[in-house]
Amino acid sequence: MAEYINPDYVPEPEKMNVKKGLEGAVIDTTSVSKVNPDTNSLIYRGYPVQDLAENCSFEEVAYLLYNGELPNNTQLASFVKTEKSYREVSKNLLNVIKALPQKCHPMDSIRTAVSFLGCEDARIWDSTPATDLDKAIQLLAKIPTCIAADYRFKKGLEFIPPKAELSIAENFFHMCFGKVPQKEIVRAFDVSLILYAEHSFNASTFTSRVVTSTQSDLYSATVAGIGALKGPLHGGANEQVMHMMLEIADPAKAEQWMLDALAKKRKVMGFGHRVYKSGDSRVPTMKKYAQIMADVTGEQKWMKMYNALEKVMVDKKKSIQISTSQRALPTT
Repeated sequence: MAEYINPDYVPEPEKMNVKKGLEGAVIDTTSVSKVNPDTNSLIYRGYPVQDLAENCSFEEVAYLLYNGELPNNTQLASFVKTEKSYREVSKNLLNVIKALPQKCHPMDSIRTAVSFLGCEDARIWDSTPATDLDKAIQLLAKIPTCIAADYRFKKGLEFIPPKAELSIAENFFHMCFGKVPQKEIVRAFDVSLILYAEHSFNASTFTSRVVTSTQSDLYSATVAGIGALKGPLHGGANEQVMHMMLEIADPAKAEQWMLDALAKKRKVMGFGHRVYKSGDSRVPTMKKYAQIMADVTGEQKWMKMYNALEKVMVDKKKSIQISTSQRALPTT
């Protein structure tokens, strides 16, 4: 007689070896970037990310991540030329973005756009290194165009085509707003792109790697990664911080808001990190450029609010360190 197995049976927790958040579980190795919790540092291809942010452009760092070394002038010029040549997107894709529901989340929009880009690419099953690298550069070039198009369409505005003479950061501002802001603001955005460019085997990277392990295509892996990145416990934490600060609205109310939130054991986004136990090495750089933006624009409201929130949290929770998601200051 066959043994009956109860389909509702759940093993007792104490008998299970569950790796929460995959902590301590070795999935693979990577030379692209390394998070070192012991020194609270983030390394791209052997370079500390804060050094790259201070000394390189985003284009140089993108080349480094793709190729394993920083480019010389000739290599950078070729890379930039290729990226700029891929910025245009098809009318069909623009129509798809325009047809999305008005209240469609921006991450859903870009997820859909990347999926459509995969449908347009006849090389989708060609996974040779050279072809995949070319696909990756195309995504680097086209995704900002798609994001800007979605932003414009949702505001009832006309699409602004990309300009080849502008850098990635400058071009994004141009496509969204029809103008390039002060150089300090462009530089702050460039630094932000560098700081967020890579983070080793985080949730979205792991998700993408699971997809590629089935020998699926690069676009499917990217779409899956975007889906994971959207979550409020991952990339979506930035958005939640923005909503929190918009809710507080007034720097004078920030201290009491935080005290009330802590008293109610409310989850406060932007503080603490699963890996960085003693502070995120990206924070000082991000804070520096956030303050520069505030000084240039004359808009000190958000930095005042941020500083007040940070002070209360650190005073009340000595072991909690601020994460870079707290730097997602609203620009409205």
